[in-house]
Amino acid sequence: MSNISNTHERAGGNLTAQALREGLFAGLVALGLFVLFVGLETTQNIRNELVLNQRWGLLAIFVIVAAVGRFLSVAYLRPWAAARKAAAAAKPVEGEESFFKRNFSKIAIVALIFYPPIMVMLFGVQGSLKWVDNFGIQILIYVMLAWGLNIVVGLAGLLDLGYVAFYAVGAYSYALLSQQFGFSFWILLPLAGILAAFWGMILGFPVLRLKGDYLAIVTLAFGEIIRLVLINWTEVTRGTFGVSGIPKASVFGIWSFDVSAPNNFAKAFDLPMSSAYYKIFLFYLILALALLTAYVTIRLRRMPIGRAWEALREDEIACRSLGINTVTTKLTAFSIGAMFGGFAGSFFAVRQGFVSPESFVFLESAIILAIVVLGGMGSLVGIAVAAAVMVGGTELLREMTFLKQIFGPDFTPELYRMLIFGLAMVTVMVWKPRGFVGSREPTAFLRERKAVSGSFTKEGHG
Repeated sequence: MSNISNTHERAGGNLTAQALREGLFAGLVALGLFVLFVGLETTQNIRNELVLNQRWGLLAIFVIVAAVGRFLSVAYLRPWAAARKAAAAAKPVEGEESFFKRNFSKIAIVALIFYPPIMVMLFGVQGSLKWVDNFGIQILIYVMLAWGLNIVVGLAGLLDLGYVAFYAVGAYSYALLSQQFGFSFWILLPLAGILAAFWGMILGFPVLRLKGDYLAIVTLAFGEIIRLVLINWTEVTRGTFGVSGIPKASVFGIWSFDVSAPNNFAKAFDLPMSSAYYKIFLFYLILALALLTAYVTIRLRRMPIGRAWEALREDEIACRSLGINTVTTKLTAFSIGAMFGGFAGSFFAVRQGFVSPESFVFLESAIILAIVVLGGMGSLVGIAVAAAVMVGGTELLREMTFLKQIFGPDFTPELYRMLIFGLAMVTVMVWKPRGFVGSREPTAFLRERKAVSGSFTKEGHG
């Protein structure tokens, strides 16, 4: 017994020493990374002279957080995770899932349906505007975009870095056609999806023989080409000035949200004038579009084309040997994924009332792809959770005004959103390499449907 206790003490001492070394090393790395970005700040005085301000206290906080976080991770979190994993492996498999886990999607949909009324009851009609728009609508837009990209990346295994191009096609299609021809939103919504799907096929033809990094580079270039066309084709797109005064959507032409319209929604129901009603309508509209995207994805995944996408993702050579036409398989993945991006783009134009090329930069594609990867490629629930955490988390930073009392009045929390976004990505990839939801249900099964661990599936590149 004494030998066993001595062995445990030596193991614990070695682990603590290792944690201290790695914590010190992480602190030194953080010091080298942040000394110029955080420790020093450049400003201008009234004579336009460059002034160098030193922020050693803020730098020390970053270094301490990095060192202590690494120490706690190595000394406590890793052993706890390893023990938990071993206990889960030794535990017999339970036949029944919990009620919450089994009905999570239904519970989430019901919660989203009642979200705007709850916000109105808590904060009032005008006070709910921020929570419905900045949190509800913003998150659902990224959920829909990520679900659309999931068809290309998660199901077909085609790495697309230019998905924002289809988002831009949908937005500008609605903005220009509604202004030039006076078409309503309900006519231009499917038309924007069709135009985006057409451009998805245009992108698909040149990349039929490309894989991996080469495919990613070409799709990235396609996204940049679309953005540069929007900037330089000033006769049509108005360049960097953008398109403003985009008409609002109506409730199927029955009620309008224009203040001067005789069939104004608020006037029809004798309600006080407020822009919150329009935002609530847009919330339910994007919720319906997102649910449509999820429904179509689920149905397609169970059809032969969905199984062909998954076969293409796992092994393209084996897919061809089975007689699957990889040309049409890739083109359908690009076009259908682009179609949902076009739907989201037309909704974005309606919501903003203004579109410009600055809204469709490469960073948007990177964020959408990161949401797909973090949520778990092929998992609709995981992607929705990742979008809520990442997009909602960055929006919450705007509300954390109490941080100014800790870091000073000049501290702006939202400026650090990309830093926190990157740290969250690194953390999730370390602890959950396959994303938040790392299991997939097979589309074909013999007797019993069982979830398959993501470790058994290959992240193919087409």
